[in-house]
Amino acid sequence: MKKFIDTLKNIWKIEDLRQRLLITVLFVAIYRFGSKIVLPGINYGILKGMNEAGGGLGGQTKEGLMSLLDMFSGGAFSQASIFALGIMPYISASIVMQLLAVAVPYFQKMQREGESGRKKISMYTRYLTVAILLFQAPSYLINLRMQVGSALTDGISWMAFMIPATIILAAGSMFILWLGERITDKGIGNGVSMIIMIGIIARLPGAFAQEVGSRFASATGGGLVMFLIEILILLAVVCASILLVQGVRKVPVQYAKRVVGNKQYGGARQYIPLKLFAANVMPIIFAQALMFIPLAVVQYSNPDNASWFMRNMLDHHSWLYNTVFAALIIAFTYFYTAITLNPTQMAEDMKRNNGFIPGVKPGKDTAEYIDTVMSRITLPGSLFIAFIAIMPAFASLLDVKDEFSQFFGGTSLLILVGVVLDTLQQIESHLLMRHYDGLLNSGRIHGRGGVAAY
Repeated sequence: MKKFIDTLKNIWKIEDLRQRLLITVLFVAIYRFGSKIVLPGINYGILKGMNEAGGGLGGQTKEGLMSLLDMFSGGAFSQASIFALGIMPYISASIVMQLLAVAVPYFQKMQREGESGRKKISMYTRYLTVAILLFQAPSYLINLRMQVGSALTDGISWMAFMIPATIILAAGSMFILWLGERITDKGIGNGVSMIIMIGIIARLPGAFAQEVGSRFASATGGGLVMFLIEILILLAVVCASILLVQGVRKVPVQYAKRVVGNKQYGGARQYIPLKLFAANVMPIIFAQALMFIPLAVVQYSNPDNASWFMRNMLDHHSWLYNTVFAALIIAFTYFYTAITLNPTQMAEDMKRNNGFIPGVKPGKDTAEYIDTVMSRITLPGSLFIAFIAIMPAFASLLDVKDEFSQFFGGTSLLILVGVVLDTLQQIESHLLMRHYDGLLNSGRIHGRGGVAAY
């Protein structure tokens, strides 16, 4: 406890770190405040009553894929907030742009242009985000009219409501993106991931209270024993997720001695830290964004008239949904690892600095060796992360309430673990860079990059 208090004091002493933390808290507070602002033209009293009665948007978000969408928006979706669409349209646009950067020569060339190319890609991503929002916002509003039409203010025509509401929803999502970028630049952690994490955490207390109540409400709930077993399993999954995110395979690199004048340089052995799950939480976020596509399509029609395939794709407990979801996570893990770690570039950098892997020839052989190691450690990592992602489906078999089962493994838990570790790693780096003790006794937290902070 004393070490924890001392660490907080050290964090407060570092002016830059203190300012970054305060800015992060400020932007998060702005995001949560905006999530409570209802679209103009909506009678919040009627909407709240319908949600509490189990109808309307609140009834939709108690189960099925809409519950996940509401969780990622921090409850803004069910409250018809100006932030109802959240950050997911930007995630969808990022997926499309990254695929184009791999498949289309024009975007491949742009990606190789360095900082100027990244700025162009970022600009195109924003344009695509706006285009997606102009599709998703009317879709959301049509669903809103179907579910809670009586909550619309009397005397307002549909077009007079939909056009301004579409603009407000699109502007709200772009404002969230701006907040995320400001957190990345001036705060602590990755801003977009932080926004998603805050939305998830906002639902945790209510989901936990609901689960406790259900376990003790009746004799069939299982009581204290079943609740303790449930918590132990949850803690085991959390620990496994942390070990996976922090797991590193070290590849030894020997640097040859070189002489400059009368001095010798190099000769020491160093290591390339290759993470078991180098892509971190991005494949889960990308896969989840794609799984929302059926929801966007069905919102234009009555879900009761949807086909068997669409109904199963809207049920995140169905075997079809979980099979597709797991396959997407595995595919995106390989894809994201391939675009973030370039074995050929790593081999060229080692050769340029007189480095080599013992027993492996420099150049092409080194690149193939690194690629083989990455393939071997990525496969079990992707399989394990996919299993954890579909854990809520298994939790439902133990009669865990739907809202709490989303934290029982699944996308929410993986995002929470990844973002928290990444944020702690950045705080750790600030502390150790100024010669303060780290957050842990070992002084090492592996963050998104997989490199230990010293």
